[in-house]
Amino acid sequence: MKRIITIQDISCVGKCSLTVALPIISAFGVEAAILPTAVLSTHTAFKKGFTVHDLSGEITPITAHWKAEGIAFDAIYTGYLASFDQIDLVKKMATDFPEALLFVDPAMGDNGKLYYGFDEAFAHKMAELCAVADIIVPNLTEAAFMLGIPYNPDYDEEYIRSLLKQLTTLGCPRA
Repeated sequence: MKRIITIQDISCVGKCSLTVALPIISAFGVEAAILPTAVLSTHTAFKKGFTVHDLSGEITPITAHWKAEGIAFDAIYTGYLASFDQIDLVKKMATDFPEALLFVDPAMGDNGKLYYGFDEAFAHKMAELCAVADIIVPNLTEAAFMLGIPYNPDYDEEYIRSLLKQLTTLGCPRA
């Protein structure tokens, strides 16, 4: 049986994050190991007032335990990462589990805006993670911020092809 680590938040309200990824991965007959990055009271679309419990301190001990037990993974799939440190921890995981395909969903913005709490520096740091990934799946907002170009909501096929080509210059072979 294939085994995937899904590394992302648990949003207590909102159709996203581990609450959505886990059943979908499982429905495909793949074992989904979870590595929560944070617990959020709601999806960040609710903007003000949501609570965040950062779980960065748990990532290293959990992955060390997996390595000690000889647990292997076919893929590492990221979603919402709550901090710069978590991006670095995922990059380290990619070297700790080199046989695993690294699939990165930058999960940091939509509709031309970054999610609450993220800024352009975070987008540039996320681009560093995308550079070492095997596959990246940014939306248009995430792609624009990582590339440092204006977001264009009136896109055509030529614009999308241009974005994809620019994304591969980050280092990832597939966008």
